[in-house]
Amino acid sequence: MLFLVHWLYIYTTMQESKPYQYLQLHFIVFIWGFTAILGALISIDAIPLVWFRMLLAVLFMLGYLIIKKKRFSVDKKTLFKFLFTGIVIALHWITFFKAIKVSNVSIALVTMSTGAFFTSLIEPLFFKRSIKAIEIILGMLVIGGLYIIFNFESQYSLGIMYALISSFLAALFSVLNGLFIKKNTAEVISFYQLLFGVLFVTVFLIVTGSFSLEFINLSGIDWFYLILLSSVCTAYAFTVSVKVMKHVSPYTVMLTTNLEPIYAIVLALLIFGEKEKMNPEFYYGAFIVLFVVLLNGVIKNRDAIKKKIKENKRD
Repeated sequence: MLFLVHWLYIYTTMQESKPYQYLQLHFIVFIWGFTAILGALISIDAIPLVWFRMLLAVLFMLGYLIIKKKRFSVDKKTLFKFLFTGIVIALHWITFFKAIKVSNVSIALVTMSTGAFFTSLIEPLFFKRSIKAIEIILGMLVIGGLYIIFNFESQYSLGIMYALISSFLAALFSVLNGLFIKKNTAEVISFYQLLFGVLFVTVFLIVTGSFSLEFINLSGIDWFYLILLSSVCTAYAFTVSVKVMKHVSPYTVMLTTNLEPIYAIVLALLIFGEKEKMNPEFYYGAFIVLFVVLLNGVIKNRDAIKKKIKENKRD
């Protein structure tokens, strides 16, 4: 049902934008859903997993930029912005995979759906508008849905906390990238953010003395999953998602990302079976969270259309 409601919303918004961009965005969201599956399949812990993911992705991105002869020089001010967001992305992925490791794919992805709510709070700070009352009301309903999940799946409380932190960080860099894409190409943004992210994790691993021979002694299947994760699910998906922001607002990107739990939960049930089956109350809470997020998107789209009609009348 939520899937159909979301696609009805997408159909209405496509009248004001390019359908191809929305279809491309949904394909990326499906890939992100598969990312959660890979995170559960890879045997290593979250921090080394993110380090390998970002390092390999940087190498893939660098190879692409060299082959395509793309210029990737930026000024110092922009470089500092990429440094900050690179750290945000690294922390987002670390807390995301931590959530999966200490709970499961379903818990992590449903909690991550709060990203659209966090975005609705962050966007006004960067785009200089007031927070609307409806956003507060819907936000309280989201919290109610999460309370149901907390109450009946309390053994996963640590995973839910990690996922909430990850969701906030995802919303933050989504809004920031929506600003960056106006002046920089998606490839350049992705390369520097991934580069600074892996440098940040590298410093952390060195300071904590976590580098060792065992760190790089991975099984063949882990290497296969990591290469798939870093190439298709990171370098490709990350670049295309940033590029789509030229045509789609950060809020819509975050909204569409909320289909990721639906894709991922279905895949997880098929792959992991009993491990992903939850109490009925979990699905009630998940329904509330996802439905409220989609309702918020419909309301935002309606307001945007009304605003555009008023502007056209003035002209």
